[in-house]
Amino acid sequence: MSGFIDSLLNVSPLVAYIAVFCLVFAEDALFVGFVIPGETAAVLGGVVASRGEVQLGVMMALVVAAAIIGDTVGYEVGKHLGSRLVKTKALARHASKLEYAQDLLRRRGGSAVFLGRFTAFFRAVMPALAGTSRMPYGRFFAYNAAGGLVWGIGFVLLGYLAGNSYEAVAKAVGQDLALVIAAVAVVALAVWHFRSRLRRQQRRPAGRRRDSAPNS
Repeated sequence: MSGFIDSLLNVSPLVAYIAVFCLVFAEDALFVGFVIPGETAAVLGGVVASRGEVQLGVMMALVVAAAIIGDTVGYEVGKHLGSRLVKTKALARHASKLEYAQDLLRRRGGSAVFLGRFTAFFRAVMPALAGTSRMPYGRFFAYNAAGGLVWGIGFVLLGYLAGNSYEAVAKAVGQDLALVIAAVAVVALAVWHFRSRLRRQQRRPAGRRRDSAPNS
């Protein structure tokens, strides 16, 4: 993985654009996220931008577009393959997580699509599950686009911040810096709260099973 990262940080601007776009796209469309999380590619895209080798705005736009298009392809895959997709080897190893993702989608609907964008496993499978469940595409697209926009801009910007000094960032984005950082902080807080709730809800069924087990 480190060799791949070093290679991505030292390629031509065109190759960097294409590589980041393809990795983010493939995470949702082809389940590549099980190997290389799309957020890693997005952050690296921001780091490359911080070196002045690519344009920050272009990299953000490409990552957002790749996230939205990749999710749309994942949705269509789920819509056409249906239950056969759930039984594939790639997903069979994650049966418990997959079951929880399906339950979350049933309970939360579109908001599960948005929030799923910020958790690696859900990001890879939620679009396909939305398609399998026949969620109306218009509803899916609205939440998918919102999640892709916040996620894409946020993670590219985090890479840019990590690879550059505060002064350089302030010069690049001017007075909007405070708003951007505040938005990222709000999203990070929301994701942390969401993951905490997931962990609590996952513990409850196990607790119920222990309580309901017959005493020997």
